[in-house]
Amino acid sequence: MAYYRRIKVWSVLLRLFHWAFALSIFTLLVTGYYIHNPFALGPWPGVPTNFIMAKVRFLHFVAGYVFIAALFVRLYLLLFGNRYERFWDFLPITPRNIRRLGHTIKAYLYLEPHQSHGGHNPLAGTVYLTVILLGIFLALSGLFLLYPESATWTYWGYLLFGSQQVARMFHYLLFWFFFIFVLLHLYLVIWNDIFGTEAIISSIFSGRKFLKKEKA
Repeated sequence: MAYYRRIKVWSVLLRLFHWAFALSIFTLLVTGYYIHNPFALGPWPGVPTNFIMAKVRFLHFVAGYVFIAALFVRLYLLLFGNRYERFWDFLPITPRNIRRLGHTIKAYLYLEPHQSHGGHNPLAGTVYLTVILLGIFLALSGLFLLYPESATWTYWGYLLFGSQQVARMFHYLLFWFFFIFVLLHLYLVIWNDIFGTEAIISSIFSGRKFLKKEKA
């Protein structure tokens, strides 16, 4: 018979990061799509639409700063968080994590039963780290576009992207990357909650997961 132990996995700071990151991404996607394709510009009957683009842009900028703050928090936790939050716990750079990566891929292909890992499994952790790194470039391109009159951002912007047009294209392509990531993330956390035993969805609220152990 299988028994489970309830362990603390995610700190309060990581959970705050997660929800700030999630809400900022959602706001950035919605407002960013409107800025790219303003489908409502003229007056609507009974609805005040004066300065709607300015208001949407303001929300986009506020969400962008929340996004940047969340990135700083996660980078800190990658180095100084608890054992489940640091990058060497989940990146496939150790023999244990390389084996776990193989098990995770086979589980997603329904070739092996799902295994609990405590923190992120190596596949998810690698994807999340990629998201963080691309998020940094997304933020840099956004700041370059937001402050074209700043000597500092102009210097770094042209150094990284070459021109504002390239930065805009990069910003736009990353919009779609994050859109697809959100859809896949929602699907996989639900999949893990159904086929796994960790209580992965509730853990982002409580900070605790269930790890399986065999009865002695």
